Amino acid sequence: MKILAILYKGGDSATSEPRLLGTLGIREWLESQGHEYVVSDSKEGPDSDFQKHIVDAEILITTPFHPGYLTADLVEKAKKLKLCVTAGVGSDHIDLNAAVKNSIQVLEVSGSNVVSVAEHVVMSILLLVRNFVPAHEMIERGDWMVSDIARNAFDLEGKVVGTIGAGRIGYRVLQRLLPFDCKELLYYDYAPLPEAAGKAVNARRVEDLKDFVSQCDVVTVNCPLHEGTMGLVNADLLKHFKKGAWLVNTARGAICDKDAVAAALASGHLNGYAGDVWNVQPAPKDHVLRTAKNVLGGGNGMVPHYSGTTLDAQARYASGTKSIIENYLSDKPQEAQNIIVGVGKFETKAYGQR
Repeated sequence: MKILAILYKGGDSATSEPRLLGTLGIREWLESQGHEYVVSDSKEGPDSDFQKHIVDAEILITTPFHPGYLTADLVEKAKKLKLCVTAGVGSDHIDLNAAVKNSIQVLEVSGSNVVSVAEHVVMSILLLVRNFVPAHEMIERGDWMVSDIARNAFDLEGKVVGTIGAGRIGYRVLQRLLPFDCKELLYYDYAPLPEAAGKAVNARRVEDLKDFVSQCDVVTVNCPLHEGTMGLVNADLLKHFKKGAWLVNTARGAICDKDAVAAALASGHLNGYAGDVWNVQPAPKDHVLRTAKNVLGGGNGMVPHYSGTTLDAQARYASGTKSIIENYLSDKPQEAQNIIVGVGKFETKAYGQR
C-alpha cells in the first residue's frame, strides 16, 4: 500500500542530529514489507505532493507542526484512504466530520507531547511576566538600561494564573505552577477535575469564561481546537481580561483571534502574548503576531510551533506512530486513548461534546 507522510523538512539539522526524526524512523521498516512510503513537506496547492499522492494513499501521516490540511474536498478525492495518523497530539488539521462520513479512522499519539508542552507553557509565562525578551534584545544591541526592563518586570508569585482546559496538558501546567506560590490557580473546563486531582493542585474551577478571565493575571490556553473553541479568545472576551494581563497559547492558533490579540497588545489592555501556534502554519512572513508589541515595545513571546516536538517528544510520537500503523497492518486493536475517530464515529469528546 501507499503511505503518505507530510512532515516538516529536516534539512541540515537532520544530518547533524540523527535524533531529529525527519521520516519518523519507519522508512526501512515499511519498505521491507513492500509498502511505498512517500515523505514530503510539499503540502500547499493542487500541484503539491500532498494533493498528488492523497488520491491513492491508504495511510496518511501528518504532524501538528507542519500540518497537511485534509479538507472535506480532499477526503472525497482520497478514495483509498483508511487511516490518518497524527504524529503528535492534535488532529484539527483533518476534517473530522468528513472522516466520520467516509469511515476513515483518525488516531493520534496521545500523551506524547504533554510534558514538553507543559514545560513550554511555564517557560512562556515566566518570559512574559519577567519581561525577558526585551531584556535579551537589549543585551544583543549592546545597550544597558536596567530601568527600561525593570519597569515592566514582575514576580509570578502572588499572581492569579488560570488555564482554559484542564486536560492532560492543562493539568500538568497547574502541577508545575505549584512551587511558584501563585495567589491562586484557576481552571475553566466543561468538566470538573476529579476531586482528588483538583485538591492535589489546589485549583478552583470557574464555570463562566468571562468571569474566569476577569480574575486572572495570566491566562494559558490548553484546549483542543474544534467548532466550539474556534475564535474563543476574541475581541469581546479580551474586554473582560484584567488590564495588563498576559496570555499564553500553545494549543492552537485559531483559538485566539490574531487581530484582536494584536489590538489588545497595542492598546495596553494585554501586557503580553506568547506561544508557538499560528492560525496558518507556516505563518506568513507578514503575520501580525510575528511583530505585535505592547505599549512599551515588548510583550511578544512567539516562536515557531515546536513545543511538542522536542527530541524527547519526537522519540515518543515516532514510537507511537509506528505502533498505530503496526496495529493497523496486523489488524490488532488500537489503544483506546489514541482513537479520535473510529470507523464511522467519534470515539472522544476532546473535540467537542458530540
